[in-house]
Amino acid sequence: MLIEEELSHRIIGAAIEAHRKLGPGLLESADEECLRHERSLSSVRFRRQLELPVRFKALQLDCGYRMDLLVKEKFVFELKCVEAIAPIHKAQHLTYL
Repeated sequence: MLIEEELSHRIIGAAIEAHRKLGPGLLESADEECLRHERSLSSVRFRRQLELPVRFKALQLDCGYRMDLLVKEKFVFELKCVEAIAPIHKAQHLTYL
């Protein structure tokens, strides 16, 4: 059983390896598919494009968000193909948590 720190190193390592091989400029969907194939994630349970509804009072809206990857039900992995992380990206990630 992997501890959180080791698991986070494997996830980041897989992302770095995929980026190293592919370089910048791919669409997020292409990056996600390549990351899925990366060997270091193959033994780790994860789900892709997990729907996350928006809850407002008693209302549940299914037009909400999609998490790129949820790894071992502990790590939210959000792929961004941007030059820099903006405050809106951080807010989106916090919404997933």
